[in-house]
Amino acid sequence: MSVTPQTARATTRPTSGPAPAFRGRIGRDARSGHYAVPGRYRLHLSTACPRGLAIAVTHSLLGIGDTCPVTSLPAVPEGPGEGHPVLRPLYEASAHRYRGPALGPVLSDDWSGRIVSTHAPDIMRDLDRHFGDGRAALYPCAAEAESEEVERLCLWGVEEAAQRAGQADGDPAPRAEALEVLFGALDALEQRLAGRRYVTGDQLTGADVTLWVGLVQLDTVHRHHLDARAVHRVAGHPALWAHARRLAAHPAFGAHLDLDGIARRHHARCQGLEAAGAAVQILDWAAHTEGTREGRRP
Repeated sequence: MSVTPQTARATTRPTSGPAPAFRGRIGRDARSGHYAVPGRYRLHLSTACPRGLAIAVTHSLLGIGDTCPVTSLPAVPEGPGEGHPVLRPLYEASAHRYRGPALGPVLSDDWSGRIVSTHAPDIMRDLDRHFGDGRAALYPCAAEAESEEVERLCLWGVEEAAQRAGQADGDPAPRAEALEVLFGALDALEQRLAGRRYVTGDQLTGADVTLWVGLVQLDTVHRHHLDARAVHRVAGHPALWAHARRLAAHPAFGAHLDLDGIARRHHARCQGLEAAGAAVQILDWAAHTEGTREGRRP
């Protein structure tokens, strides 16, 4: 099945620029051909990439290693445009005369040798809804609106704003504005955890995965380009960082945290200047993840 304009279109990601997004869904429509068959689909991801890390955590929480195997990608892409050469055949089979970068993560169909999706939120939801183990859903319908709001806050309020705030060149006014957006998003997320065990209530959901990955990226990558005063304000959200620390100690989260890979990926693609915030570590991630291994949900 070839990709149509409805399933592959140009999109813009804050950290990597324009790339085609394949938006096929498992089980969404019988006409798509993407039936929910165990063993048919495969994930290609690097846990040094935040989107890959989020999918890997979801995959482990669901316990579906046999149902949907994972092919690991290197932390630092070796191909042009931050692409992975090993993914090139999938992209070329999925989009006619494709010449762009072969980016991960990818959910592929082993039956057809083509890409189903490169959109992490869709992939995470489809894995949960069609291959979950029958326990509490990571994306319950009752919490869908809250999950989407947390995703929005993490993407635009944390990741994108932190990246803009850490830019070394240009007018300082936009950087200051981006910092206020970042602080506002962190404040909103902090309030969501007030009196709650998890970000949407008493149950671990995909929103907690998204938030945790966003906080990992903020402390291990974006912090290096913020000044010390800004980092101290970022750290001044005790509920958020306690939540991140607690989840880091769980095998499904901590076992996938590749700190060396994240650092190498950052250094390979970073064009900014290191700032004083680089010396103000918020969490000791290595200590909090020590001894983690694949296991049960918290």
